[in-house]
Amino acid sequence: MNSLNHDYPDVLLHNKEVPCLSLYQTTHRLHPDNVQDPIRFRNLVKELEESLRQKYPKREVMPLLEQFHTLADNAAFWNHTTDGLAVLAAPGMFRVYCLPRPVADLVVVADSFHTKPLMRITQSADHYQILGLSRSSFKLFEGNRDNLVEMFPMESGAWTAEGMLGKDPGAREGAHRAYGPTGGHGPTGGSVWSGTDVKQNLVDRDTEQFFRAVDQAVMHRYDKSSGMGLILAALPEHHNLFRSVSKNPQLLKDALDVHPDAMSIDALRERAWQLIQPQYLERLAGFVDSYGVANGRGQGSDLLDDIAKAAVEGRVATLLIEADRIVPGQIDVATGRVTVGKLDDPEVDDLLDDLGELVLKTGGEVVIVPAERMPTNTGAAAVFRF
Repeated sequence: MNSLNHDYPDVLLHNKEVPCLSLYQTTHRLHPDNVQDPIRFRNLVKELEESLRQKYPKREVMPLLEQFHTLADNAAFWNHTTDGLAVLAAPGMFRVYCLPRPVADLVVVADSFHTKPLMRITQSADHYQILGLSRSSFKLFEGNRDNLVEMFPMESGAWTAEGMLGKDPGAREGAHRAYGPTGGHGPTGGSVWSGTDVKQNLVDRDTEQFFRAVDQAVMHRYDKSSGMGLILAALPEHHNLFRSVSKNPQLLKDALDVHPDAMSIDALRERAWQLIQPQYLERLAGFVDSYGVANGRGQGSDLLDDIAKAAVEGRVATLLIEADRIVPGQIDVATGRVTVGKLDDPEVDDLLDDLGELVLKTGGEVVIVPAERMPTNTGAAAVFRF
């Protein structure tokens, strides 16, 4: 199994060997729904072979399909699938991704991978982070509406109070000082703290020191350009103290009053998305409004020819693409010229997919927009840099 977070976009958008084979399929987690999954996969592989033979009639196709057939016969794999599957292959490359959301069954043979379904899963518009915090350790998660993963799990031993502050709390300065008898008054008549009070004071001080260190560590690893909100997930008694010491501008007002260890990763993702969804819709509306303003000033367009030319020239700052829509055609990557084709023609690719790849390669942002929120009827809308 391969990691989409690791491979996308660098690995998948820069493959230079052709042909590139892309297979997408909805899968199922549980029996008996998953019984038909390998059968449907084999049928899709047959479609892939037919398309491959039409587009590359002189090429030996079986070596390219060998690992597809091996995967089809892997019973253990089909017993542990999720909601969707993406298999991308090219000479010398074979990648399998279990996806956190269903995808339309589709096979594409082209000069580049069909990655639009992956753009929707990996796009930044609905991404967030979760800080799981306790007195003695923390965890950091990153996800979106469909997927949530723990970041840096191999380093988790370092994300403890002992690991970050360098010593055991019980051995810290002042922990073993003599504070006089419990209760009563000192020689001058002043009150003397009890041993319990002193110990609690030290614990509170250690907790505050640890929370400051956590805040610094999270901000150090945080990509400020991503715009991701940070959700605090901790027991209620830790919220006020952490907020009082945090300097992270991305820390959201809304929080989860539970530590992540108390629930499954799917339950944590669902609760986090309930907090993030209103902000996602607001941000999506912001993209749409920005396009409207730019288009009114002549700095945006919904015409595929204009967008393709600007994408080739590296002038697209933001590209909105309609989800689940395919526009058949090809782009001349030298000139940006668009040729529209037929949907069932193996010689053509998906224009929207290719536009997205071009924009990502030149440092632009691609946002996959639900059809009902798309501001244009061409399937695309672009904001130009200049």
